[in-house]
Amino acid sequence: MRLTHFGHSCVLVELNGSTILFDPGNFSHGFEGITGLDAILVTHQHPDHVDQQRLPALVQANPGAALYSDPQTAAQLGGGWTGVHAGDEFDIGNVHVTGTGGTHAVIHPDIPVIDNTAFLLGDAGNPARLMHPGDSLFVPEQKVDVLALPAAAPWLKISEAIDYLRAVAPRVAVPIHQAIITDQATGIFYGRYSDMAPTGTEFRTLPSESSVEVA
Repeated sequence: MRLTHFGHSCVLVELNGSTILFDPGNFSHGFEGITGLDAILVTHQHPDHVDQQRLPALVQANPGAALYSDPQTAAQLGGGWTGVHAGDEFDIGNVHVTGTGGTHAVIHPDIPVIDNTAFLLGDAGNPARLMHPGDSLFVPEQKVDVLALPAAAPWLKISEAIDYLRAVAPRVAVPIHQAIITDQATGIFYGRYSDMAPTGTEFRTLPSESSVEVA
């Protein structure tokens, strides 16, 4: 498995011969012009996860890409997009995909909770080789190998993220959703996650727009 981080929650995953792009949002850069994608997966409708200004060009440049998102976003985007509910399963080439979770984390009780589909990518050997939770702290029943860990958000305290990391206890955790952290503060956040990760979990940062082999 190779990962390329385009900032915030946008991650390119190369696994079992398939190339899958997650959450090309408006806080992410560098995914423009990518071709040869097998699928684009969107966890939820917020613009930092799906940039509707740049998305059409990305889809046009990848006519063979399957398009999947949470149900509400699929309804908004229209033709070609398939809504994925918790429990749905499908294949992208040799990658088996499972939708899980289902709702966004609560931002405030006065703000309606929207759909958020967390995605597991795997194969026959492990159905959860990678998990992208979007904006949720959903803990799946499957043993996750690589977790894309939300690092900071208006709905998230660092203590909650640490507890989530410990609950999932992946072999490798990589931070995402970090665009709202200033450069001066990333060391504080990442240091806490590294120091307080459960035994057996490696915390690894992903250099921007550089491919890193994690499995």
